Amino acid sequence: MLAPSQPPATRLVRRVLLVSPNAAQRRIFSIQLRRAHYEVMEAGSVADALQLCQRNEPDIVLSDWSIPGRAGMESGLDLCRAFRAGERRNYGYFVLLTSAQDEVDVAQGLEAGANDFLAKPVTTQDLLVRLAAGERILRVEEDLRASNAQLRTALDRLRDTQAAIDRDLAEARKLQQGLVKQRSGRFGPVQLSLLLRPAGHIGGDLVGFFPIGEDRVGIYALDVSGHGVTAALLTAQLSVHLSGSADQNVALRAAQTGTDAVSPAALAHFFNNMMLEEMATDTYYTMIYGDLNHVTGRLRMVQAGHPHPFLQRADGSVRPLGNGGMPIGVFEKPIFDEIDVTLQPGDRLLICSDGITEATSPAGRLLGDDGVEAILRTNAFLGGHVFLESMAWSVSEYCRGERQDDMSAVLIEYLAPAETVPLPRR
Repeated sequence: MLAPSQPPATRLVRRVLLVSPNAAQRRIFSIQLRRAHYEVMEAGSVADALQLCQRNEPDIVLSDWSIPGRAGMESGLDLCRAFRAGERRNYGYFVLLTSAQDEVDVAQGLEAGANDFLAKPVTTQDLLVRLAAGERILRVEEDLRASNAQLRTALDRLRDTQAAIDRDLAEARKLQQGLVKQRSGRFGPVQLSLLLRPAGHIGGDLVGFFPIGEDRVGIYALDVSGHGVTAALLTAQLSVHLSGSADQNVALRAAQTGTDAVSPAALAHFFNNMMLEEMATDTYYTMIYGDLNHVTGRLRMVQAGHPHPFLQRADGSVRPLGNGGMPIGVFEKPIFDEIDVTLQPGDRLLICSDGITEATSPAGRLLGDDGVEAILRTNAFLGGHVFLESMAWSVSEYCRGERQDDMSAVLIEYLAPAETVPLPRR
């Protein structure tokens, strides 16, 4: 007599629940399944079967279609529905035994949650083949569950990492906002107002000003290509080069030209050489840098790929200035545009980034120069930060809140002298 074969070492022993009012049938199936190395449980009624399901959670249920019982539970269909409705840690495979299969039986069984059907009389080969098919389904489900668990673990780690990144970016945003130490300044009759509003946590725009001497002030607006950390790091470095400290501010280094300050065009060329020679990066930026004499109103600017500044005269007329120029950090011998304009009392000049001029409506239309001019005319009676906030609101409304780029601006106002209003005589 041959010894019974042993189950493969890697095979998981499945737990099978046999449900039938026929004890002899259960006995036959039980012997066959144990020989095939299944762990077998038996139940003669639906109630007993449900108790075993709750206590032991069988992997496979093999149930008769007809199971006389009580409390309205009279068939394998009722057991199948209750089996599917119960809480389980793992998926269970359910097979119904029928005397004769027809389309109505199959439809009812599938609707109740059955996976497979076996017609009586059942041969050992048919039984083991169907259970083998059920094992394949269970293995697939287990693999999916394991993969989902790994994905959930990975997702939790990603959430934790993202939360840490968000905290760091929130702190970086505070630091970047701190680069603009003054949001406004008054130099004689000239009022300067700044707007800096990143599209995300951190951005690549930078605006600011610094005194050059008793009668002059340097004004700058930068827009680094791209977004995120790379752009923010470059703006931080540029802010050092344009800070108020004379030993760090390249515009104030007398050694550059032997004068008290570097000219706007010379500063643009200095930055271009620095980008090409010292920084191994594909990043570039646009810039407008101006040297304003707030006594005479003369403003000398260099335009390096930045959107056109807009000059609004005291009579309300608006015109863009400059021909564009090339961005900084792209060409070895760039051509920058130099602008020389004199502001008169009541005039103002707006420098804004492409986050404003290239703001896009839901229909895909750019705000453009015409849109900025319209904002200037519509808000001619507003000044300073009130005007900048009104402009920012108009841009956001134009985009319907879907702003994709950083928004920055410098507003230079040559304030008209206050008029003397004579008091009426009594």
